[in-house]
Amino acid sequence: MNKIALLSAICLMLLCSCQESFEKRVQRTWQEYTEKNCPQALSETVILDSCVFDIDTHVLQFYHRFANAMDNDSIEQKSNLMRQLLLEALRNDTNLRPIKEAGYSFKYSYYSSKKEGKLLYETTFTKEDYQ
Repeated sequence: MNKIALLSAICLMLLCSCQESFEKRVQRTWQEYTEKNCPQALSETVILDSCVFDIDTHVLQFYHRFANAMDNDSIEQKSNLMRQLLLEALRNDTNLRPIKEAGYSFKYSYYSSKKEGKLLYETTFTKEDYQ
């Protein structure tokens, strides 16, 4: 019942908005979030640098940096645990509900703070993963 009410509210907002599509609104919302809140320290070891929604692929990508103890190549050894923890967090995140209900994908990228541009971990979740 809650899903029907939420979808109805989203549909109503879409009809009443100034012809801005749901995808454009998602893109704008995450761009504004990035501009206002990033970079943001999520913990002593993880920094959120930006969030980008790609309209063409319907992927919401979160760019992070590892710092301190997490900023090393040994993260590969923990990749299964990382994926499980991220998936659990995604499933429980009610703020992302409209995006999940639209069936979009989520991509998480973690780079090194010490070695600029070095990708340490990356994973993507599709609708089949988080439902």
